[in-house]
Amino acid sequence: MEKAQLRENEKVHIVNLNNGERLETYVIKGQRGSNTFALNGPAARKGEIGDEIFILSYALIDSNESLEPILVDLVHTS
Repeated sequence: MEKAQLRENEKVHIVNLNNGERLETYVIKGQRGSNTFALNGPAARKGEIGDEIFILSYALIDSNESLEPILVDLVHTS
C-alpha cells in the first residue's frame, strides 16, 4: 500500500492479466510488510495464486497538474 500510495478503503479496479477478469473493489489493510495481495469474498473466484494483476486507482486533479503512474513490481514466490 505504501509503495503504491494506496489508502485503506480506497476504491480500486483489479485487472487479472491471466484470465481477463476485472472487478471494482476497495483496499483493505493487511499485515505490514507481508507483501500479500488477497482477493476476499466473492472476488476470490476472480483469480488464483500466481496470477499477474494490475491494481488501478484514480485521482481528480486540476487541469494544470499532472501525475506520473506508480508501478510496483511485487512477485509472489509461493
